[in-house]
Amino acid sequence: MKKLHIIILGIAILLLTSCKEEIEKPKVTYNGSNKGKELAKADSTQIQIADLPLQMEGTDYLIHPVADLSIREKGIKSRYGSSSVNDLSFTISNYGEFEITGFLQNIKFQKVDSDSIRKLTDKPVLIQTATYLKSVADKTNNQIMVYTMVDMDTNKDGKLDTSDIKALYLSEINGKKFTKISYNLQELIDWKLIESRNRLYYRTVEDTNKNGEFDKKDVVNYYYIDLSKKEWKIVGYEPV
Repeated sequence: MKKLHIIILGIAILLLTSCKEEIEKPKVTYNGSNKGKELAKADSTQIQIADLPLQMEGTDYLIHPVADLSIREKGIKSRYGSSSVNDLSFTISNYGEFEITGFLQNIKFQKVDSDSIRKLTDKPVLIQTATYLKSVADKTNNQIMVYTMVDMDTNKDGKLDTSDIKALYLSEINGKKFTKISYNLQELIDWKLIESRNRLYYRTVEDTNKNGEFDKKDVVNYYYIDLSKKEWKIVGYEPV
């Protein structure tokens, strides 16, 4: 019984240690310049694939989500022998109403009457959501996409993932005018469209005490952009 208690205690300590390491992993690692690191290029060893294209209602463009092929070894026994086989997932994104979700390396755009395809960006990024603002297009004819993504290796671990700071971007429906509207080293909290005003509101949190984490001691910033205008001007406001 004593040995059992020792084993259980050891497992508990290991779990607590691993949880502590996860919690304490900073989102920002500072150096002399206090800037996040942009990765020079994507990992060339990865195999990229695209989902079948989709077309947002009322637009003239096909959208091609692009990401790495996900290969997960599950050690399943093949029916033709005892060797393990790989479980390949060829689906890299999900599509809801006017929104694409996933962990995408890029998005490509193609006009329906053209064979030419253009990339959203040449920089390494990790796109988590891409949303078409149809209600804005219906009112203003401005066809705009909103993206949440990771664009900088802010914790400097050599890769882009959800442990880095999330940023907010806009582009036109053809991928042009790709613009970052959240400031560097400010973590996106959320965004919301106020349809009556054609305004995109969003909040970020800034690591003002420079401890590498976002906590209650840091400052929350509030912004909006008037999407009825051709120029996307960031306006700060103070509701509290």
